[in-house]
Amino acid sequence: MFLLKVLSNVSLWNISAIGADQEQMAESWTFPGRDHALKIGIITALGCLIILGNSFVLLVIASSVSGWSSNSRYILISLTGTDVTLALVVVPLNLYGSLALEPGEEDDEESPISRYCHIVAFLNSSVFASSIYSLTTISLERYVAVFFPLHYSRVMSRRRVKMLIAAAWLLPPIFLCPISIPGGRFIRVYFSRASLICNPDYASNVAYSLLLTAVIFFPCSAIVTFANLRLWRVARRQSRRMSVGWAAKSKGLCLPTVCGRLAPNRESGPNKGLSRDMGDKGLRKGDAASRVLVPVVIVFYTCWAPCMITILYNAITQDRVPEWVEFVALWLPCGNGFLNCFVYFWINKSFRHKFRQLGRKLWPWGCARKNHQITPPTISATINCMNNNVVLQERSCSVSSSCMLLPQAGETVL
Repeated sequence: MFLLKVLSNVSLWNISAIGADQEQMAESWTFPGRDHALKIGIITALGCLIILGNSFVLLVIASSVSGWSSNSRYILISLTGTDVTLALVVVPLNLYGSLALEPGEEDDEESPISRYCHIVAFLNSSVFASSIYSLTTISLERYVAVFFPLHYSRVMSRRRVKMLIAAAWLLPPIFLCPISIPGGRFIRVYFSRASLICNPDYASNVAYSLLLTAVIFFPCSAIVTFANLRLWRVARRQSRRMSVGWAAKSKGLCLPTVCGRLAPNRESGPNKGLSRDMGDKGLRKGDAASRVLVPVVIVFYTCWAPCMITILYNAITQDRVPEWVEFVALWLPCGNGFLNCFVYFWINKSFRHKFRQLGRKLWPWGCARKNHQITPPTISATINCMNNNVVLQERSCSVSSSCMLLPQAGETVL
């Protein structure tokens, strides 16, 4: 009898403990905790960084940049536009929702903020999807420019590029328009206290949630991965081929030139150093391709994969991830708007050169100290086929951050 009483007390204690834990978890989801101000500060700082970085980008690419085609510039302007929209639309609207929402209204479809959240969630998802499509368009244009240079003007004509940009902006609202329907008749939308964002409840319509990932994330991620890794492999192969060619030439081996004749060994004196420098330059070109193309894929998956995993987890298990995991996962796509400034722009030499030129025009007094420094005159000579030396023709593409993927023709300063 005593043993049964003890067991019943233990079971009641376990039930009460589980109930207390569930109530504590529900309270943490419903009411803003001490981390609420920290989250608002992080979101505000992120929005300011996106605006600051992309403002400099727009200032530079508003006019032509050396080595960039007009098609590349249009696509990059479209990407920058989506990033700026993240900071000017997504961030303020969700911050307003976090300040206007009363405690206890998070899961109430009849609350005054419900219709507001449906519109904001529709805008959030549309801008995020437009950003993914813009990133995919950049990778596609880059791939065509390198692998099909002779057909580039036909495949990526100005009309087709404008159609791709229009599709990147118009397709997401078409796919995501059911989110804007209030009342939860198609998919339920709530304001998440964990992530401070108007978030669709993907578990309320699993089929639609899986359809969105199938038409937005998975095809785009496949194109971005395939295009950039293929470009990286070609750049590495070309740089190794160039370094091996110059190394063999420096050892006295006869290599066929572009003109089709065997080049005699004329490497002596400073020319040996030239061959070694050109070989090192080829390796540096391959390393530069790695520094440009690999981060594109890494940043893409770092910013977008956690968000998509969270969406799929919520849709399939009908459960929510921990509070800070949800916050980081759903705001990482906004962080991609800031990282794009470095991955696609600041890492590019032509972009930095144009930025310095604009800096000299806007702030001429900052360069006044350097005016007294006179650079010694140099003579630029290009090694060509007429001298029976090896020339590797450059196949340049009109791409943003990798418009010089393959090694340049032999040019040296004497």
